[in-house]
Amino acid sequence: MWLTPDWPAPATVLALSTTRFGGASSAPYAGLNLGQHVGDRPEIVEANRARLSTALPDGATIQWLDQVHGTDVVSLPTTLPLPQADASFTDQANQYCAVMTADCLPVLLCDRAGTQVAAVHAGWRGLHAGVIEACLARFQAPASQILAWLGPAIGPNCFEVGAEVRAAFVAEDRAAEDAFLPQGDRYLADIYQLARLRLQRAGVSALYGDHYCTASDPSRFYSYRRQGRTGRQASLIGLRRQA
Repeated sequence: MWLTPDWPAPATVLALSTTRFGGASSAPYAGLNLGQHVGDRPEIVEANRARLSTALPDGATIQWLDQVHGTDVVSLPTTLPLPQADASFTDQANQYCAVMTADCLPVLLCDRAGTQVAAVHAGWRGLHAGVIEACLARFQAPASQILAWLGPAIGPNCFEVGAEVRAAFVAEDRAAEDAFLPQGDRYLADIYQLARLRLQRAGVSALYGDHYCTASDPSRFYSYRRQGRTGRQASLIGLRRQA
């Protein structure tokens, strides 16, 4: 029902990314839709979220966000029921950072000591604005001690963007040119490569994941680009409570 990151995270870290499998939603949200903002029946979404909770330890809290393609980061726990932010961070056990996506890139972060974790929602706007860097700034560990997993997002053969998107990234980093392939008067963009460049420039070298494509895998993933009206998968990370 979910993907488990293939990365050398410490045993204190629990991370997963959902797929469409195992849920109760009907078309066009068929499967494990976790988004309450997409038009699905609220009670069905709550049932799907309850099913997701069974994958977490007893007493775990999942913190959902009101994602707006910005750079705000919220630290958990928070008293806000639905913070407007595009990333969350915690050093507290059983607080699970969660981001929802349907083509945008989820980035899960942890330190090598297994004491701090974060989840980032990185569409191209947030990625360019610096949401990853804003989240990294919450860590006490240096960037060289942070692991990053790049979860399911739209692949480089499907992510068509305008010339202004390419120009914005290249203006900041000439190396970003290689992440754009001309397609007529537009470009195919590799959001994974763009994220890797940002992470590496920030000092993070332990990078994992990045081999999915939500747009070309309809049986497994939701994709806004492919379908428009659709559900959302989620990527979560938290710290296990120690005995």
